[in-house]
Amino acid sequence: MLSGGHPNSLGRTEEVVGLVLADGSRLEQLLGCLDDPDEVVRMRAGDALEKVCRERPEWFEPRVDQLLGEIGAIPQPSVQWHTAQMLGHLHARLDAEQRQRAVARLRGYLTGSDDWIVLNVTMEVLAEWSRADAELAEWLLPELERLLADDRKSVAKRAAKLHAELAG
Repeated sequence: MLSGGHPNSLGRTEEVVGLVLADGSRLEQLLGCLDDPDEVVRMRAGDALEKVCRERPEWFEPRVDQLLGEIGAIPQPSVQWHTAQMLGHLHARLDAEQRQRAVARLRGYLTGSDDWIVLNVTMEVLAEWSRADAELAEWLLPELERLLADDRKSVAKRAAKLHAELAG
């Protein structure tokens, strides 16, 4: 259901989300799509997973280690930004060790990615978390300063907005 069509479209992703929300046992099947050799299928699976996670974060609690491990390590930008979003949805449900691993994963995205969406989403999630974590805010502020000079307007503007909020 997630294959075919134009590579930039979400295809039947919304239909898949509806099927998984109606029958949670299908979540494993959707997670398996992240291993598909087709980049488009992986992108759509990431999008569907994020939407399911937004609605049913409790379904992902037993899968946090998978999200922080093999899913988070997938080098495809569209999977990374959806992983960052899911971690954002799960923040209050993470224990201290999981939160530490999540911060490390997101720091890696912020310092290692050149994808504008990965950068924007990761900045947002880390900024939200840093409002209650002074140590994270201390690390994030210089990274936001670095991104102020990014050639892409969306990245630079988001970095400026978040920097002003956190430094304020």
